[in-house]
Formats: sequence, C-alpha cells, structure tokens
Amino acid sequence: MPDLVTDDGTRLHYTDTGGSGRPLVLVHGWPLSGEAFAGNVPAFRDAGYRVVTYDRRGFGDSDKPAAGYDYDTLSADLAAVLETLDLTGAAVLGFSMGGGELARSFGAGRAGRIAAAVFSGSITPALCVTDDNPDGAMPRDGFDQMAAQCRADHAGFLDQFTGWFFSTEAGGLQVDEATRQEALRIGLRSDPEAAARCIEIWATDLRADCRAIDVPTLVIHGTGDINVPAAASSARMAGYVQDSRLELIDGAPHGANVSHASQWERLVLDFLAALP
Repeated sequence: MPDLVTDDGTRLHYTDTGGSGRPLVLVHGWPLSGEAFAGNVPAFRDAGYRVVTYDRRGFGDSDKPAAGYDYDTLSADLAAVLETLDLTGAAVLGFSMGGGELARSFGAGRAGRIAAAVFSGSITPALCVTDDNPDGAMPRDGFDQMAAQCRADHAGFLDQFTGWFFSTEAGGLQVDEATRQEALRIGLRSDPEAAARCIEIWATDLRADCRAIDVPTLVIHGTGDINVPAAASSARMAGYVQDSRLELIDGAPHGANVSHASQWERLVLDFLAALP
C-alpha cells in the first residue's frame, strides 16, 4: 500500500480509490486508523468520489515518531496529504479528534485545497471547560487523567474505550462484539505514547479555527454519543461556522459511521451532491 512523507520526514500510510471525481478525504478518530472507514469507502467510491484515507502519525501503518502530536503538526500532515496527491476542491471529513486537524487547517491558513467540510462526532469547537468556555465537556484534569490511564494500561484502556465508542447510555452496545473487537484490533496498533498525547490535545480550544471556516460545512452527531456529548460539541458549531448544518442521528453512538452506516453515509452523500 502507498505511503507519503511529510515535511518533517514522517511517513504516512494512505489509501486512494483514484478516479476523476471530487476528492473526499476521511480523517479518522482515536485510537483508530484509516481502516475505520473500510466499510464506508465503497458507498462513496461507487457514488463517483475519489476517496482517500490516511493513518495519523502514531497510528495504524504510519510512522510513530516521538514528536508532532499537536494540531499544528497534524493539520500540516493533512495538508501534506492534499498536496502530495494534488487534491483540489476536496471535501474533508474529520471524525472525532480528526475534526481538530480539519478546523486547524482553516485557522492556520492551510485550507486552500478544501472546498467543503464535514465534522462527525467531532471534538470541535472546544471540549475543555474553562472560565470562558463553561459549556465544554470536562475540565483539563479530566483529559489528563484519561491520558494517564492510557499510558498506564494501553490495551486495557482501549478495550474500555471501544466499548464506549459503540455504546449509548440508553441502549448499551450498538454493534456486535466482533465489530467492537475489530476496532480494538485497529486501535492496538497505535503507539501507546502517541495515543496518550493525542488524548491530551482533545482539550485544545479550536473556537478561533472554527470561526475561520469559510466553506459549506456539514456537522453530524449521534444523540447517544458517550465519548463526545453532542451538546458540548456539535450542537455549538453553528455559533462559530456560518455556513453549517447540523444533522443528528437519533440513538447513534460515537461510532455512527459503523452502527448507523447507511444513514451516516446518506447524510454525507446528500451534502456532497448539493455542493457547487
């Protein structure tokens, strides 16, 4: 499978369906890799889109360097994917923490190749509770505690997390155990320190980055999301992104692209079809 190299020499693994259709770049969530979208890629490819996935540094088949686990670097990695593959007029979907790369691309002036944005279960605009952000999900020490737990027991924490990923408080696990185990298998390929450091950046304040988004934007969130509560994240995006639309998937967990795949894919496809 192909790889590309970023400006700091980090090798990123990617997949590319090819074709002449509008590029659709899928940025995965934690602790997964581009494999997390394997079940969704065919629907987008068959609709005529050139679908690209890549593994974030520290995850999947990409290099696992000691540095670069911050949104400035990670958005530069996304830019490297767009530039190396010469993708223009691209739609970029940021899933969960992948929304951070996408938002920072606009805030850092790296979004010239991006024509549309999709945020799915995203951590944007600001999850960390602070004096000027009281509507976030939890205070800084909550993120630090999760990172410490991941460092202390990488496998055990991921086992627990993949349960939350596909569960709702009301209905419990929304996928079969084999599906959860597959997500765990993918997640266990992450570097333990990279995984912990990425948890820490979930607390990044991305409000200014979101205000810089100037392209049509779709925001998708499951109403049953345990990992990233919709009220503390996606429900607030309209206050920062002018040309945005929120679509809630009733009863869906964080991993809505798997548990509610057909509905999730249809929302993305309908959005893409309406783009100029």
